[in-house]
Amino acid sequence: MSARQYELIYIAVPESSEQELADLHALVEGIVTRLEGALVRSEPWGRRKLAYEIGPYKEGIYVLEVLSGPPTMVRELNRRLKVSDRVIRHIVVRVDEVEAVAARRKSARQQESARRRAARGLPPLPEPGEDTPATTNPETEAPEAPAEA
Repeated sequence: MSARQYELIYIAVPESSEQELADLHALVEGIVTRLEGALVRSEPWGRRKLAYEIGPYKEGIYVLEVLSGPPTMVRELNRRLKVSDRVIRHIVVRVDEVEAVAARRKSARQQESARRRAARGLPPLPEPGEDTPATTNPETEAPEAPAEA
């Protein structure tokens, strides 16, 4: 079975120092490598206002980690982040299935576009410099009616 891909987003307390954030990252990375996973990328999103207050906090430091590995890795991450006093909230979402569906839809759209172009006698792919028809907005194209007095 191939490794599944997940996105982990956690919100650290706003008073966290750079060292504490590095320790949280090291904790996540340690769990992932110990359980035979891989840390694909890490994106610190920075300090942001929360949508609603969580305890005494009105803002937090957001971090996105993209991981791949077995489901046991996710269970251990959930368990460890749940008890961490430096993490306000966290969520882990499996994204490999969503990306596979998106890739299938994109492929189907491209095939349909090529089929339609071939039916019109055009090459399957647009040539460089070929204008694509712009979408029209009827509100902006409708002439204004003169105001009656």
